[in-house]
Amino acid sequence: VKDATGGAHASLTHVNSAGTASMVNVGAKATTSRVASASARVWIGAEAFALVRANAMKKGDVLSTARLAGIMGAKRTADLIPLCHSLALDQVKVELEMVEAEYAIDVTATAACSGKTGVEMEALTAATVSGLTIYDMCKAVSKDIVIGDVRLESKSGGKSGDWTRVK
Repeated sequence: VKDATGGAHASLTHVNSAGTASMVNVGAKATTSRVASASARVWIGAEAFALVRANAMKKGDVLSTARLAGIMGAKRTADLIPLCHSLALDQVKVELEMVEAEYAIDVTATAACSGKTGVEMEALTAATVSGLTIYDMCKAVSKDIVIGDVRLESKSGGKSGDWTRVK
């Protein structure tokens, strides 16, 4: 496979020889311990930030609800992403940190399993669904909420080994 400049690059794993999307067969892969972490930032503005910090938002406890929503989202990743395999997750952890200088909430989600395929999509889904939940619970106070910087931070396990984002 050639890239736009004519150089060789890795093949896409979810495209078959006919060029159509297909689910990867992981049946012959070894079961290994796999962990992935992803993050997102939600800028909510000063007024919403103060209400979240005081746990005074009308819809309820934003941080606890966002944490649970992220966990639930990770468990439903295969229902949302067409070519994802269903995984038996060993753990999903969602951490939320309020960043007052930016009136933002940082979301970090970590997913772990023992399996034949990685948990990157589950970690990314957890971070994103947590961000969407923060948006939903704060939208009555601010229409200027921005969800951004959604990204994989690290992954371990599997054939491709370990990877960590350079800060």
